[in-house]
Amino acid sequence: MLYYLFDWLETSFDFPGAGVFQYLSFRAAMAAIISLLVTMLFGKKLIGFLKKKQIGEDIRDLGLEGQMSKKGTPTMGGIIIIAAILIPTLLLAKLHNIYVITILISTVWLGVIGFIDDYIKVFRKNKKGLHGKFKIVGQLGLGIIVGAMMYFSDNVVIREKIDTSQHLTEAEYMNDDCKKEASDYFEVDEVKSLKTTIPFLKDNEFDYSSLTRWMGAQNQWWAWLIFIPIVMFIITAVSNGANLTDGLDGLAAGTSAVVGLVLGLLAWVSGNFIFADYLNIMYIPNTGELTIYISAFVGAMVGFLWYNSYPAQVFMGDTGSLTIGGIIAVFAIMIRKELLLPLLAGVFLIEAVSVMVQTSIFKIRKRRKGLEYAQQNRVFRMSPLHHHYQKKPLHEVKVVNRFIIASIMLAILTIVTLKLR
Repeated sequence: MLYYLFDWLETSFDFPGAGVFQYLSFRAAMAAIISLLVTMLFGKKLIGFLKKKQIGEDIRDLGLEGQMSKKGTPTMGGIIIIAAILIPTLLLAKLHNIYVITILISTVWLGVIGFIDDYIKVFRKNKKGLHGKFKIVGQLGLGIIVGAMMYFSDNVVIREKIDTSQHLTEAEYMNDDCKKEASDYFEVDEVKSLKTTIPFLKDNEFDYSSLTRWMGAQNQWWAWLIFIPIVMFIITAVSNGANLTDGLDGLAAGTSAVVGLVLGLLAWVSGNFIFADYLNIMYIPNTGELTIYISAFVGAMVGFLWYNSYPAQVFMGDTGSLTIGGIIAVFAIMIRKELLLPLLAGVFLIEAVSVMVQTSIFKIRKRRKGLEYAQQNRVFRMSPLHHHYQKKPLHEVKVVNRFIIASIMLAILTIVTLKLR
């Protein structure tokens, strides 16, 4: 909204300083600052309200050190995160941008699912919350919306390279006076495409429509039959992975902030033809605007850590964890970097895999050798994986810090894939 206001002031009245809102970097920085302020100010008031209404977490005793001291800690703090993301985005982003519209819908959609789950747990005193199948249906529903938008919207396009042998030279790239235009390196016409990025490979683009070549001449039209289910799976998997990671103070927020920083960088370079050409990556017009959103996202994560770091004053609940996982998935899909998620969001992945391995192996051993043997021979001392390390025992703060360090290492490796091919 502020973007449109200052654009009008500059256009109509040549208002001094109004033109600064045209700069993506300025609006991204402002989004992060406003997000931090919203988190700090609104967070304090919400925590006070939750305490007053005695809306606290009901802890199940799992035998973990310091676990029962968390009983009664206010939950549903994901409301703080969502507010801190939406407010700066609505103020500073171009709201007619299809990518911004989609990510805003995704945020609200998953926020509502998580809120319903927390509401059932807290107010109706049902520890199970929203039934798992309803969560999955909600996540799959969002996958259909996002997949259909990516496939059918005429505003979701890319610019194909003219000749991959011609790129900006190092000198031109570093020269501020370089007068090159996007049309010098990319086709003028924007085209619909289901291409995405494959890490580590020189020819680093994969077209989902190639999976339907057996359908003949109309294979590109029928590619949605493959693409949309893939989008549904990615959103569901990453959203649930973040949900499983939210088990220690500051863990989900800290790792998500790292992932968000890298996604913001990828969105920025993908939406800028100079960086796209220099790094030899896909040029996706208009995705640069997503930098505003992801800056607010990172600001919200960092701001939430103010209250969520050990010892936590508030938990994000499913309102937050389901939402941030879904945001990461949808964002990566829109900038066509979803195949980087197993690396970039590796912490989420290993947390989810640890649960699947623990559950499946336990069931197999129980069926073959009985319950007692299965209980005594678990793969992990407890799952998700962060609880395994708590059982070693390691202090909660040390586990969280090490997981965040691992997330930073994965983030660096993800950035390296831009040039390592």
